[in-house]
Amino acid sequence: MKIGYFADGPWSHRALQRIFADPSIVVAFICARSDTPDPLLREQAQLHGIDFLVHPNINSDEFVERVAKYECELFVSMSFNQIFKSRVMRLPRLATINCHAGKLPFYRGRNILNWALINDEREFGITVHFVDEGIDTGDIIAQRTFPITDADDYASLLQVAYGGCADLLYEAIKDLQLDRSRRKSQSEVHPLGFYCVARRPGDERLDWNQTSREVFNFVRALARPGPQARTLLGDAEISINRAAWLRDAPVFRGIAGSVVGVQADGFMVKTADSFVKVLEWSGASRVRIGDRFR
Repeated sequence: MKIGYFADGPWSHRALQRIFADPSIVVAFICARSDTPDPLLREQAQLHGIDFLVHPNINSDEFVERVAKYECELFVSMSFNQIFKSRVMRLPRLATINCHAGKLPFYRGRNILNWALINDEREFGITVHFVDEGIDTGDIIAQRTFPITDADDYASLLQVAYGGCADLLYEAIKDLQLDRSRRKSQSEVHPLGFYCVARRPGDERLDWNQTSREVFNFVRALARPGPQARTLLGDAEISINRAAWLRDAPVFRGIAGSVVGVQADGFMVKTADSFVKVLEWSGASRVRIGDRFR
């Protein structure tokens, strides 16, 4: 089976190793993001004698004519950042598939792991689906879910997703190769689903007028290697990487954002209902009771 691999970043590295380990699958080319070509993918292409492609418009006549010559049976997308239009997605006999770290038809779009934590989900999904004219709307080939606990944050979900994407994508490729795959329309799962927009600079601003649970979820959703939740103490910007949700914290009225307790390992900040304990932060060497974040 001959495939073309459109890819970027750690999401794609493990999957590529699974594919390389299978002698029945031939990678005809690797196409990287044009704005930030992945150096590891370039290195792997050179190591395996594979063409390494970079193009700002994969839907252009020039690119379509070039990749048509490889006569691939399948195009595979893993963290690629260009939209496939009909002409290029339908070049291979088996069309084009994409691996998405979201439980489609829910969590289409961008920054899915962050949004899943912000929404206090108890699981996140990984889906391999056919690419169609929409964004993450094509028929589902394979899907798997993974639990989220209160001990998880963005970093821990990333590690699970890197391995989960590699496994599920490889399994989906094999099912297509051996003609044993089944496809399910996303409308069979839910008639609408939903789409998550990309998070931008400024979206990391923490709103203390949320419940303690919501503040806890927001902080862990943006934890390193994310941008971290940000708040202001006077004119100083404070980055918060870890906070604790205190299940038994009393509910009371007060000024959200106020420091209501200081301990050796952190400090408590009033929220809309109770308070959270901030455990890892930077930008302030000393925090005192009565200080107010905004």
